[in-house]
Amino acid sequence: MRSTAVAFLVSQMVAFADPAADSPRPADSEDAAYPAIERFVQVLETIRKRHPDVDKVTYDRLVNHALEGMLASLDPHSSFIHPEMAAAMQKGEVDPHVASLGFTLGIRDDGPYVAGVDTRGPAATAGLLPESGILQIDGQDAKELSLTDLLARLTRPPGEISTFSVKSIDAPKPRDVKLTHVVVETKSLPESRLLDQAKTTGYVRLAQFGAGCAKEMEAALDDLEDQGMKSLIFDLRENGGGSLDETVKILGLFVPPSTPVVTTIGRDGLIGSALKTPDRQRRRRDYPIVVLVDRMSASASELTSGALQDLKRAKIVGEQSYGKGSVQNIIPMGGGTALRLTIAHYHTPSGRTPHGTGITPDVVIPFSDEDRACFDLYRHKDSLKPEEAARLAKWKDPVMEAALKTLIP
Repeated sequence: MRSTAVAFLVSQMVAFADPAADSPRPADSEDAAYPAIERFVQVLETIRKRHPDVDKVTYDRLVNHALEGMLASLDPHSSFIHPEMAAAMQKGEVDPHVASLGFTLGIRDDGPYVAGVDTRGPAATAGLLPESGILQIDGQDAKELSLTDLLARLTRPPGEISTFSVKSIDAPKPRDVKLTHVVVETKSLPESRLLDQAKTTGYVRLAQFGAGCAKEMEAALDDLEDQGMKSLIFDLRENGGGSLDETVKILGLFVPPSTPVVTTIGRDGLIGSALKTPDRQRRRRDYPIVVLVDRMSASASELTSGALQDLKRAKIVGEQSYGKGSVQNIIPMGGGTALRLTIAHYHTPSGRTPHGTGITPDVVIPFSDEDRACFDLYRHKDSLKPEEAARLAKWKDPVMEAALKTLIP
């Protein structure tokens, strides 16, 4: 049985490989696959033979959970997608990211679970761990809820509390966790204004690189320029990224047409085509720019700030950015499953990647926990309680002050 199973699994590995790929294989040869997969089959069959919970040892369940761990071991952005979630994502019916709670929902055979936790947010603050099973939501058995019902229960106004019973892999017993839903910015460009009395310094804050944000950005710049703007502070703090196409279009507002700004480099240095700014530019914008970043500026924010820095088009002020510069693809697999797999890294015009390192500002400004809390209040300044508004009124943003000094020495 074992030799047959090993031969079958190796043949499947070969079948799933890309026949057009000419890049070298990993350091271990195909011969190394046989003992490794034999070990896997040996563990699989031992579990099936000896574990007392028969309902937990079906081939599908064991293999799917093994694949879940395999993908999770690669990087924080690769994951195995179980059949129900894969089907819903393929139909475009669901976004599994619960932004107001700061985690991504997953579905597997034993019920819902925490597929990923945002670096900041209610889930991270409460110590919720990836791969934790969600047993109950507000006292109801989570396994009895459909995916639609789960997401409906997790879509709630800011300030409301969702109570979970969760079981993490490193804890002997489940625990109850109360998470308070936070405000989620839905506008890509929530703010644009002139800062100083002379009406010459503009400020634009981009919360995310959402669909259509390049047109919003262009309209905001047009308006500020018509009012006399001569320099710009472009705030990308807390911006976790978004559309790559919108990123390239926004870069096209500030650098010459047809400028290469992003390149993807995959396995063994395989270079994809460079993405260039649009071949036409309606207005020339050559005024000074300062881009603000913090430790949560990620992905598209890092590509934008890194490209403007490489091209000597802007000064970067703030903290070292997050360090996500990877490309993921959703790859359908057998049994109705799918992979979210990292396949390449993004690179800025100079050839560097922010992945794992982030973008280093030209002017590094430390940001304290109090600064961070006050900036969060600032982002939601239209819905503050009186005591929060009073706290914000006393705050001076050190990054903004440094940006103004950079523009006007």
